[in-house]
Amino acid sequence: MLSEREIRDATLVVLEMAERASEIVREVYATNFAVDYKSAADPVTEADRRANVILCEGLAAHFPGVPVVAEESDPSAYAKWHDATAAWFVDPLDGTRDFVEKNGQFAVMVGLAENGKATLGVVVLPAMGRRFVGSSEHGSFEIALDGSRKKIHVSSTQSMKSAEMVVSRSRPSKHLEAVADALGLTRARIGSAGLKGIKVACAEADVYAHVEQAGYLWDGCAPEAIVRGAGGTVTDAKGHAIDYRSPVLANENGMVMSNGALHARVIESIAAHRR
Repeated sequence: MLSEREIRDATLVVLEMAERASEIVREVYATNFAVDYKSAADPVTEADRRANVILCEGLAAHFPGVPVVAEESDPSAYAKWHDATAAWFVDPLDGTRDFVEKNGQFAVMVGLAENGKATLGVVVLPAMGRRFVGSSEHGSFEIALDGSRKKIHVSSTQSMKSAEMVVSRSRPSKHLEAVADALGLTRARIGSAGLKGIKVACAEADVYAHVEQAGYLWDGCAPEAIVRGAGGTVTDAKGHAIDYRSPVLANENGMVMSNGALHARVIESIAAHRR
């Protein structure tokens, strides 16, 4: 496990890379860019691909020998990554559908997992001008453009009646609607998974839940480290820790990020409403 100083040094290096990738994302965002599709509901753009190259090349140069598991890379580039003690997880443009729709709700994300646990995260919100870093062991921060650091922390909300859950904007779930209704949670529909995690970490929301497949490990690693560093709790939708050494890249059992105080009741309600 990296020390606090090593985490801080690594975070600054990765944040600089993420900023360079974000510049590319903003550059493409301002144009009439083309959209390709990996599948019917899975768009990809020049921004995804170019940001992926910047991040993968930068991580390989600065952290040789550590596998880089990135969404837009060929799987052969990170073969047997799950046998390594540490691995980087990269989503060069989390929320591509939101990028295509130009609603601003997308992120550049880089996370580090050690021994299967998310330990470091960097999330940049290019359209919002916000930058976040976090370590599950050493705290999470919002980094201003002048480099100053503001510590962030999850909410202290304990009442479901006054809590807000952020849910997928593009993938509505009847199961999750039933859970929210039963608990009395208000809902906000948000794009990128990284943005939803940041909302929880900053106490701008209390819970993020996705009960079906919640993307892939690169969708969860960075925001998990930041939420946990901000005092929150992260599991899959069955209440189990997410294993970043799993050979299965998909988050098949969903994901729940919360302020901790509400976590057990959300997991119980998800189980009670499971078909």
